[in-house]
Amino acid sequence: MQYVSTRATSASAARNPQQFSDILLGGLAPDGGLYLPEQYPQVTSAELDAWRKLSYAELAYEILRKFATDIPDADLKALTAKTYTPEVYKNARADESASQITPLRVLEQSPERTLILQGLSNGPTLAFKDMAMQLLGNLFEYALAKNGDELNIFGATSGDTGSAAEYAMRGKRGIRVFMLSPHKKMSAFQTAQMFSLQDPNIHNIAVEGVFDDCQDMVKAVSNDLEFKVRQKIGTVNSINWARVVAQVVYYFRGYLSATTSNDQKVSFTVPSGNFGNICAGHIARMMGLPIAKLVVATNENNVLDEFFRTGVYRVRKSSETYHTSSPSMDISKASNFERFVYDLVGRDADRTHALFRKVDTHGGFDLSGAPGSDGDEFKLVANYGFQSGCSTHEDRLATIRDVFDDYGITIDTHTADGIKVAREHVEPGVPMIVLETALAAKFNETILEALGTDAARPAGFEDIETLPQRFVVMQPNVAEMKQFIAAHTGLAK
Repeated sequence: MQYVSTRATSASAARNPQQFSDILLGGLAPDGGLYLPEQYPQVTSAELDAWRKLSYAELAYEILRKFATDIPDADLKALTAKTYTPEVYKNARADESASQITPLRVLEQSPERTLILQGLSNGPTLAFKDMAMQLLGNLFEYALAKNGDELNIFGATSGDTGSAAEYAMRGKRGIRVFMLSPHKKMSAFQTAQMFSLQDPNIHNIAVEGVFDDCQDMVKAVSNDLEFKVRQKIGTVNSINWARVVAQVVYYFRGYLSATTSNDQKVSFTVPSGNFGNICAGHIARMMGLPIAKLVVATNENNVLDEFFRTGVYRVRKSSETYHTSSPSMDISKASNFERFVYDLVGRDADRTHALFRKVDTHGGFDLSGAPGSDGDEFKLVANYGFQSGCSTHEDRLATIRDVFDDYGITIDTHTADGIKVAREHVEPGVPMIVLETALAAKFNETILEALGTDAARPAGFEDIETLPQRFVVMQPNVAEMKQFIAAHTGLAK
């Protein structure tokens, strides 16, 4: 399996195909594009039948081996077995088994509508990001050890990516983490999870701005190829291909757990801001997983919902990005969206490059086919199963109350966005699986507002906000950020 950049034009420095291990430690391609396989591997009905009997670790191995063909089978099997264990994913609710890793819970079931919640938040940081990040940490350590190398991870988070990355990388040999987050714009729990870590290889940087300011700096540093090579910069943001492909696994697990026959279809609703989580669903569908619809659920920052309704992709300015009660989706520039657009425009790298240059110069593009638009590919979106919806703070409060009253379950704010939108898109005879985003304890301020009581916390997280915190506050200045990284890597400037 080889990989190409979404911007691999005839003039691109990344036009030569790469193998999985070649792109594992990086993020953006040298031309500023994102990596995708030259073609998606296909899954047969016989394979789906055989995979129904597998553990999560075994399923992860079977799927990943289709993408990481340059890693020896025995090594890949050992890595997935090490990652997906009940000891790592131990924060299951009282009525769930940790051994299931991503348990399903049926909320509604009738001939007219079946609504299912897939638990993805049993990992060390209580968020779905752990599903991929724990594997990424083990993959990184494996690759670095083989070459006796080191890596400086530079990433951005709107909430959960940061803690998931830091918990996965803390203490890993040869790895340092520099994680940007928007200052005072995460929940108190999320902030404490990150900033309370005292490991010397973890550096938390609170940026005066919004998530998009953080993400723009990650891209700017990644595009400085000389600095990136000299400082051995890699990324764990969802622009990293290995992280996206690790997320493909739980779509297969969700489908196989919710069905008994490969003739059946399911749909997925996914709370999404950066398009990484639902991009994995798109990849699973392209591989042949019988997915009817992929429903994008956004909050008030509804850039993705606007595109899937109108064909217009319009990035908001930092001043137009709302700070909401589902803060991990407070994003107005969806990095992974480029991977879908590349498929939508027929894998035309020149066209993809031109469209995303227009994002940089004009703040977006229009594929609606209207007079003066940039194209008419929006008419093809339905072929990929995408639909969308959005949710507000009042919607989140109402959904949290409804789910608690009806099912006795306390959900987090992002999952509430997902359930609200899912209810609007359920079809008779097609189970709708909502991907859980995090445990409710991570957003207790809104849970308290909705239910009048605190969310339950797993053992070990009772007083996390009171722990000492270690972080620095910086302006969104790329030059100063480079100086900070260079000063803390020990590498030549």
